[in-house]
Amino acid sequence: MQIDIITAVPELLESPFNHSIMKRAQEKGLLTVRTLNLRKWAINKHMQIDDYQFGGGAGMVMMPEPLANAIDELQQEKKYDEIIFMTPDVVSFNQRAANALSMKENILIICGHYKGIDERIRQKYVTKEISIGDYVLSGGELAAAVVVDAIGRLIPGVLNDETSALFDSFQDNLLAPPVYTRPADFRGDKVPEILLQGDPKKVEEWRHEQSMQRTRERRPDLLDE
Repeated sequence: MQIDIITAVPELLESPFNHSIMKRAQEKGLLTVRTLNLRKWAINKHMQIDDYQFGGGAGMVMMPEPLANAIDELQQEKKYDEIIFMTPDVVSFNQRAANALSMKENILIICGHYKGIDERIRQKYVTKEISIGDYVLSGGELAAAVVVDAIGRLIPGVLNDETSALFDSFQDNLLAPPVYTRPADFRGDKVPEILLQGDPKKVEEWRHEQSMQRTRERRPDLLDE
């Protein structure tokens, strides 16, 4: 899979993809992440990519011409399965959406900045809009990093244990069960005995019961879905 990210501030994305699981995914050749500086397609020698909004109001808007030029050039290299714009305007990203996107081959993500991007770019190029929550960030870069991480770890072969992602919270609309490690007795608090008995079937049943209970207590809305 290849994910290209158009950003006005590529420095914000240097760390998330150069460490841990995302780094290993790229080293294995399973994932390629490119951060593309929008100023490469700036309209003048001053590297301008934004301007005042029509109608007045505070905040600059990312201009359509640099974004259109960038997308047009990139689309000559490859066909994107999705062109995504990070925005708080839509329903929040979830595990189901991450699963669907992990099946794609090529994705382009546009990170807004300042007051956002010209609406004409959203109308002409964007195929999917994604929010990571009902709040506003300074730009789409951190949100894009969240989405890439959620997608990338689902690609077969990225995680050392192939089944690990299958038991994450939200995979089956349930929260993950509690987990324990050594020591079995920590300051008088003991690991549930069933986890120490070595019966995989009973452990699986216990974990499912715990997932149901935790979801019922913390996120009953997931059970309604």
